[in-house]
Amino acid sequence: MSDEEHQFESKADAGASKTYPQQAGTIRKGGYIVIKARACKVVEVSTSKTGKHGHAKCHFVAIDIFNGKKLEDIVPSSHNCDVPHVNRTDYQLIDISEDGFVSLLTDNGNTKDDLKLPTDEALLSQIKDGFAEGKDLVVSVMSAMGEEQICALKDISKV
Repeated sequence: MSDEEHQFESKADAGASKTYPQQAGTIRKGGYIVIKARACKVVEVSTSKTGKHGHAKCHFVAIDIFNGKKLEDIVPSSHNCDVPHVNRTDYQLIDISEDGFVSLLTDNGNTKDDLKLPTDEALLSQIKDGFAEGKDLVVSVMSAMGEEQICALKDISKV
């Protein structure tokens, strides 16, 4: 046995995949799909008939869940598509820093300080105005494929 110490780099990732495969023909409107390496919500699905050369095709129109861009993809219905693991978590808003980051309270009492304010103007003004008025605000954070963004806001102040 050797006396030398071994150092291992620790990774915060448990090794879980950011996506899972699903047959294209089973993905429906309102579901999620990965198009051009972006997590998207499907807004329209149309399926073409089987042609001379085989496969029926699914035409997906989807909106990127983080930047709102419209993306399209055509996939044979029998092939697998990547579907992102999308999580939505609620956090209580504690503070807004001058550099545009928010301080959030997690369920276990820790703070989460690595999230920027949303780019959506309406949501941004609602958060800033509500915080300035001293309301108790809960923000919903959507996360998928290593990205996180504030997507909704709730006022839990006692009336």
